Amino acid sequence: MEAALTSSPTSTPKGTPPGSLTYREAGVDIDAGDALVEAIKPLAKSTDRTGTMGGLGGFGALFDLKAAGFTDPVLVSSTDGVGTKLRVAIDAGRHATVGIDLVAMCVNDLVVQGAEPLFFLDYFASGKLRLDQARDVIAGIAEGCRQAGCALVGGETAEMPGMYAAEDYDLAGFAVGAAERGALLPRAVGPGDVLLGLGSAGVHSNGFSLVRRVVAAAGLSLADPAPFAAGQSLGEALLAPTRIYVKSLLGLHRAGLLKAAAHITGGGLPGNLPRVLPAGVTAVVDAAAWPVPPVFAWLAGAGNVAADEMLRVFNCGIGMVVVVAAADADKATAHLAAAGESVHRIGRIEAGDGAATLRIDNLPQGWPR
Repeated sequence: MEAALTSSPTSTPKGTPPGSLTYREAGVDIDAGDALVEAIKPLAKSTDRTGTMGGLGGFGALFDLKAAGFTDPVLVSSTDGVGTKLRVAIDAGRHATVGIDLVAMCVNDLVVQGAEPLFFLDYFASGKLRLDQARDVIAGIAEGCRQAGCALVGGETAEMPGMYAAEDYDLAGFAVGAAERGALLPRAVGPGDVLLGLGSAGVHSNGFSLVRRVVAAAGLSLADPAPFAAGQSLGEALLAPTRIYVKSLLGLHRAGLLKAAAHITGGGLPGNLPRVLPAGVTAVVDAAAWPVPPVFAWLAGAGNVAADEMLRVFNCGIGMVVVVAAADADKATAHLAAAGESVHRIGRIEAGDGAATLRIDNLPQGWPR
């Protein structure tokens, strides 16, 4: 399907000579693709927002920045996938939340630059299109878009026999946002500023190659009870979707309280927080300042994963870090808490030398060193 989820002619046209090869016999069912387009049109429609123009079915999607309220906008874009968390979803037979992960990984990267996510496109590829599976995935994408306030304006569904085995599929996404030219982040970060950490929903969507190795080393299946989450299977617990921080951070930014923000994804705190800091500062983080979700203690123990490795692979309970002025810390904390975030004062900015650096104190107790 094209960028706006177009439909195609039927796969077995009238008059096809007996015994002649068809696209369906080659492994591609265009009728199934058409059926998926019709099934997901209401999902896409549910994500409409101010600025969207037209609907699905064209060769491209249109968006009106002026109608969305921008006067001097800078466009910000991001693309990402879900990584080998997809392997967990496929093996567990649970596809309803990886679409949320896909959106989250893109839009959380937009909002840390001060941008409001506007629209999203997805790419879904499989060896054999299964309507129920694909609809579950795209329903999750629509839910992620609703959480982020952006429109699902189109995508591509590719059926590629011989490229993917059994029920495997791949997933990628692309988001576009905008910010007024004078409102881009980061801005004016300096010594004395405070670091606030926003709680994660678990592992989110990074480090799953290591997660899967730990699961195998522990001799567990995804259907087994989760050792760290009562009442859930291991697969269900690991598939908890990535938290989307867009609306809470945009509110903080529009209140004039946000100096910088870092989405804690692959690379953890060491790999992400310094990216939004200027030269000449050090971020000092106290790892004892927030409760570490039980999944991380289990991963560290069951996999004998060292604390330093845990912190540079996983979010370890902090999915987003925001930088605010010390005088605004209490107000920012209250603002974020009112928006539904779990907020922890996790550190401060100090003067440093050269490139921005990070120091993490008080590594979690009981983790391998």
